[in-house]
Amino acid sequence: MKAMYNLEQILNGNRVALAKAITLIESKKDSDRLHAQRLMEEILPYTNKSIRIGISGSPGVGKSTFIEALGLHLINKGKKIAVLAVDPSSPITGGSIMGDKTRMEKLSRHPKVFIRPSPSSGTLGGVAQKSRETILLCESSGHDIIFVETVGVGQNEIEVSNMVDFFLVLMLPNAGDELQGIKKGIIELADALLINKSDGESIPIAQRTQAQYESAIKLLKPHGSWTQKTMTCSALEKKNIEPAWEMIETFEELSKKTGTFYNKRAKQNKEWMWALIRELMDLKLKTHPEIKQLWPKIENEVVRGEKTPQNAALEIMKQFS
Repeated sequence: MKAMYNLEQILNGNRVALAKAITLIESKKDSDRLHAQRLMEEILPYTNKSIRIGISGSPGVGKSTFIEALGLHLINKGKKIAVLAVDPSSPITGGSIMGDKTRMEKLSRHPKVFIRPSPSSGTLGGVAQKSRETILLCESSGHDIIFVETVGVGQNEIEVSNMVDFFLVLMLPNAGDELQGIKKGIIELADALLINKSDGESIPIAQRTQAQYESAIKLLKPHGSWTQKTMTCSALEKKNIEPAWEMIETFEELSKKTGTFYNKRAKQNKEWMWALIRELMDLKLKTHPEIKQLWPKIENEVVRGEKTPQNAALEIMKQFS
């Protein structure tokens, strides 16, 4: 079987080869899946050499501006960066409908940066189904730091934290009882809360917002050896970008020293395996020839109230087994 990718070019950091490899693993064609599986096996020895950072926040909070500011700062430190910007999918074409490269204009032009807008394919929370494989591909291509920027709609953000080492949530300066209506669950997931747009007249509001979140965090259980942090910054004015990175470096050093860094990745791999098993089972179930014929009949019986969903599910699984 002739490979549909150039492994040597991927490992040497060729951006075109990397982009083609990601397109291959995102493909839904059965023939491409075999090539994608082979590719993932071949790159495995060259992975796990980066820090993976998830960045979330409500639309308009300045995620892309922050990533560009931090990214340019890290390039000056000699780092190689990948940005996986997971966009909402177009309901018509299934493709990305937001242009992250235009929102990170300076960053996208740099040869040490790879930016990949990926459609979320309707996944709740905006996490692309193939994001984990893409992360591994970027690592094998020599990227030290992987950013995963999510839609930030406040749904199922646990998926983000399950594929990154450090989960950063950006907030707007907005003090009050219902701070942007953010869910408690997202605060619990965050390793740090960053109050962005802390500039000009917004500085006092940002400081009050930070103080309220600090009070909320004290009531939460620490993330192993790490206690969640809060910080104010202005991505537009490049203010507190260096301290934000130093915080992430401190987290990495501490978690590796205590072993929680590696334990978390091992747990993520196990959960990823079971997610793939469920995905494959679902695919096999839906493509089973006898069940495909049975499916409409049973669905109609459930809709008409002639059969309970439980009995319908048992009947389908009995046929499957």
